[in-house]
Amino acid sequence: MSIKDKFLDLRSSITPLFQQIPARVSASFTSSSRKTRIISASAVVLTLVAFGAAGVSPITTDPDEVAVRAISAELALPSLGEQIAKLEAQQQLYVAEDKMRAGDTLAALLTRLGVDDDAAANFIKSDSSARAMLRLKPGTTVQAQTSNDGELQMLRATIASGVDNSPKNLLIKRDGDKFSVAEETPTVERRIEMHTGVIRSSLFAATDAADIPDSVASQIVAMFGTNINFASDLKRGDHFNVAYETFWQDGQFLRAGRILAGEFVNGGKPFQAVWFDEAGGSGGYYGFDGKSLKKAFLKSPLTFTRISSGFSMRIHPILGKWKKHTGVDFAAATGTPIHATADGTIDFAGVESGYGNVVIIKHDSKYSTVYAHMSRFAPASRKGSKVSQGDVIGYVGMTGWATGPHLHYEFRVADVPRDPLSVVVPTATPLAGAELQRFKTVAADITHRFNLLSGSETTPAAPATKLAAK
Repeated sequence: MSIKDKFLDLRSSITPLFQQIPARVSASFTSSSRKTRIISASAVVLTLVAFGAAGVSPITTDPDEVAVRAISAELALPSLGEQIAKLEAQQQLYVAEDKMRAGDTLAALLTRLGVDDDAAANFIKSDSSARAMLRLKPGTTVQAQTSNDGELQMLRATIASGVDNSPKNLLIKRDGDKFSVAEETPTVERRIEMHTGVIRSSLFAATDAADIPDSVASQIVAMFGTNINFASDLKRGDHFNVAYETFWQDGQFLRAGRILAGEFVNGGKPFQAVWFDEAGGSGGYYGFDGKSLKKAFLKSPLTFTRISSGFSMRIHPILGKWKKHTGVDFAAATGTPIHATADGTIDFAGVESGYGNVVIIKHDSKYSTVYAHMSRFAPASRKGSKVSQGDVIGYVGMTGWATGPHLHYEFRVADVPRDPLSVVVPTATPLAGAELQRFKTVAADITHRFNLLSGSETTPAAPATKLAAK
C-alpha cells in the first residue's frame, strides 16, 4: 500500500467520528451548566488540536524512494612551482651546531657549521675579543646562524671568563657589512644529581661506570680521606651514594659543582657526609650525627697509591742493616702531587741527606709532618709559608736514599715519630643548639633521598625540604 492510500484510509475511518461531534456537543451544552459548557468546549478544542498535530507530523520516508544524484567538479590547485619560487625568493636563516675538536682550525669549524663568509673569518682573526673563538676547548659547543648563501649572521660559544672562570657567552653578530662582538652572562641552571656505585677494582673505575665526573670522584676522596685510605682500604663490593651539583646552560652541561652529600660503605662500615652551610658564611662536611668530618690530619698525603713499606723494623734497602723505619712509604709514579695532611707552616723546604728533597710542616707546638724524596717542590713551598690541608706542596720522586719513586711520610708528636696510620688525631667541634636542629632537617632529607636511590624506602614520604639551600 502506498503512502497516499494509507492516508486516505485513515481519513475515512475518522470522518464518522467528526460527524457525530456537533450533535453530541449541542445536546451536552443544552443540558449542562455554564461552567460545564466551558470545560467541555475546551476539551473539544484540545482534541481537535491533537488530531491536527497527528495529521501534520512527518511520516517516515522509504529510503528506496529518495533520489540520489552524483555531482563532479574540477578544483583549481595552486602551482607548486610558484610556491617553491616564492620560498626561494625569501631570505632564509639556518642554525647549525657543532663541537670544537682537538686541533681544529677556524676554517674547519666554520665549514662544518655551513659558514662561507671570508669577511666573518677575517673579523674573527683580527679582533682581539673575537679571537677567543680560536682558543675554545675541545668539546665546546658552537652555534652559527647563516643565510641561504652561507653568510654568517651570528656565532655563539660559551667560554670561561674572569678569575673565577665563570661561564660567558661570546657572541659575534653581523650588522650590515660590519661585525660586533660581545660577552653575555648566560642563564645557568643548577641541578642536583644523585648516583650510586660499586667498587670492583678502584674508585675511579666505579665512578666512571656510574657516569660520575672525575672532579666529583676527587671530592669523594677529600670528603672521606680522613677515615678511608683509598689506596689500601678499599674492598671489592664497597659501595657509595653521592649527591652533587651540576650546572647547565640551554640544556648543555657546563660543569659539576660541590658534593652536597655522600655515603660510602667500606668493609661493611658506613661513612656519611653532608655539606652544611653554617652561620656566618662558612661551611663544611658533617656526619649524619652532626659531627664534623674534618680532622686535623688526612690519613694519606697522596690521592691514589699503595703502601710499599710500613712503620716497623726492616732491612734498609741501601745500608743493608736492620733499621727502624720511622715513617710510611707510599709508592707512586714520579710527579704524583703530594698534599699537606693538615694546616700549618712550612718549617723546612730543601735537601737533607738521605731524605733528598724534603718538606717539614709544623702544625702546632706538638705535631709536625715530614715529606721526603720529592722530585721537586711546589712553587709555594718555602720556609715560613702557610699551607692548608690538601694544598699541593711537592711531587713524588726518588731523591736521597731511595731505590724507586715513592713518598716517605712521617708523623711526629713532640718530635717523636709515630705511625701515621694508627695515631689518633683530634676532630673539629660538633654542631650544637639551633645549628644542630637546622642540620638535622637537611640530614633527614638526604637520608630520604639516599633510601629512594638504594630502593630501601618503598612507602611514600613527606615532601623533602630544599637540599643544602645556598
